[in-house]
Amino acid sequence: MKTTLQLFILVFVAGLLAMTTAKPTRIIFFGDSITQAGVNPGGYIDRLKKVMPADQYELIGAGIGGNKIYDLFLRMDEDVLAKQPNVVVIWVGVNDVWHKATSGTGTDPDKFIKFYNAVVKKLQAANIKVVLCTPAAIGEKTDMTNQQDGDLNQYSKFIRDISQSQNLPLVDLRKAFLEYDLQNNPENKDRGILTTDRVHLNDTGNQFVADQMQKVLTASK
Repeated sequence: MKTTLQLFILVFVAGLLAMTTAKPTRIIFFGDSITQAGVNPGGYIDRLKKVMPADQYELIGAGIGGNKIYDLFLRMDEDVLAKQPNVVVIWVGVNDVWHKATSGTGTDPDKFIKFYNAVVKKLQAANIKVVLCTPAAIGEKTDMTNQQDGDLNQYSKFIRDISQSQNLPLVDLRKAFLEYDLQNNPENKDRGILTTDRVHLNDTGNQFVADQMQKVLTASK
């Protein structure tokens, strides 16, 4: 009887210790300048840190301005895998589309899909949970007259298709931004509703993205 009681106590204490020493879920946000700015005061990652308990979640920004999908692939070993995250949120695509017009670079559709799948596959090979995001906006006009609306919709569909085919959580920011602008942009402005410059987030946009992210991240833990 004494041996059984001692064993029970040991198991109970071990369980308590495991609960108290459990590491928080480490989440890396992997992207471009929008994510780079997200760690600044008032940025979407900074806002998430204030509502997602630090004892449960460790949030890390890994955004670099100008990055496209192939940039993410090239730097993921050092900037993501070396940090051993539990979850990686991929938010990329704006520059793959936008830079076609601004600098003649960008990323062709077939290469975008191949590199995107390669990023996902490499993360999954490391037993990392992957969350996908569609690119939100390059202009906030609601009548589909922003210059890159067609391409942005196409690349967003690529990401939705990958999410669906691999059963991966999706933060559909493209869809969410369009719906928000339709309700809150009656003057059909190209900026100033959720963005400062048609792409980067203002205060409202940062809070909006944080809300969209939080719903998916807490549901998929």
